[in-house]
Amino acid sequence: MLATLAVGGYIVFVVQAGADPMIAMPGLIYLFFGCALVFGVLMTLPIGGADMPVVISIYNAFTGLAVGLEGFVLQNPALMIAGMVVGAAGLLLTLLMAKAMNRSVSNVVFTNFGAASKHKQGAIKGELKPMAAGDAGIAMRYASTVIIVPGYGLAVAQGQQKLYEFVKLLQTGGVSVKFAVHPVAGRMPGQMDVLLAEAGVPYDLIFQLEDINDEFANTDVALVIGANDVVNPAARTDKSSPIFGMPILNADKAKKVFVVKRGEGKGYAGIVNGLFYGDNCNMVYGDAQAVLIKMIEAVRGLGLPAAA
Repeated sequence: MLATLAVGGYIVFVVQAGADPMIAMPGLIYLFFGCALVFGVLMTLPIGGADMPVVISIYNAFTGLAVGLEGFVLQNPALMIAGMVVGAAGLLLTLLMAKAMNRSVSNVVFTNFGAASKHKQGAIKGELKPMAAGDAGIAMRYASTVIIVPGYGLAVAQGQQKLYEFVKLLQTGGVSVKFAVHPVAGRMPGQMDVLLAEAGVPYDLIFQLEDINDEFANTDVALVIGANDVVNPAARTDKSSPIFGMPILNADKAKKVFVVKRGEGKGYAGIVNGLFYGDNCNMVYGDAQAVLIKMIEAVRGLGLPAAA
């Protein structure tokens, strides 16, 4: 960062003073952008995966500020206004994301700078218990309450339309269904809200973490689709975990948990999720959209009327 500022300052000095540069001006410009690129990479590398939505939001804000400054240099009011709006919105979103992670922005950006990860996760007790998609779908059909936790895996599979189709089937059978959305679920802030809105899910079925977390303990089934870190109990119990202190959705407290995942990956933060090994949890392996299709077929096979 200091090298980038020094090169930039030297370029300004040379231009303003009309002095002869030590390096040809094109070389200085290449050096400036090279330093900026290296700084951007080195700034991002130490940041834990679970904190990445905050960093993405910071960079979004920086793009707006850059456009605003460019407008100032070019004396272009449109660029200045657009840049200030994007920059201000990005900064506000960054603060909200950091608050959702129970961290300050400086803690997210600078805490691990120059340090290697010291996290050593202890052995996880229990074992993974696979379950067929159809069996999980039928179990939810006969539940009274279901809370669905969407994650990035749902977005990758583009399964939001099939998910809502499955939800309507459950509702037709008299099951109470709600969606629990974590503020930093997905790869971008607000990604899950946009995904569910795209599928036509009514807003009154979508609840944020603080509004629904207490309901998990009284819920028959929690369906976790492609989510990992936002339901990892290590955030509550493991002080050495990179996600310790982050508010999570209490899916592990539901009477039964079904987790839809393509494999046994460790998620964005790179740590094992103890929820998957819990006595009340079953893994449903497969692409989210393919799994949901099988669930729909299994429930329809029970002879229920078609959902509206």
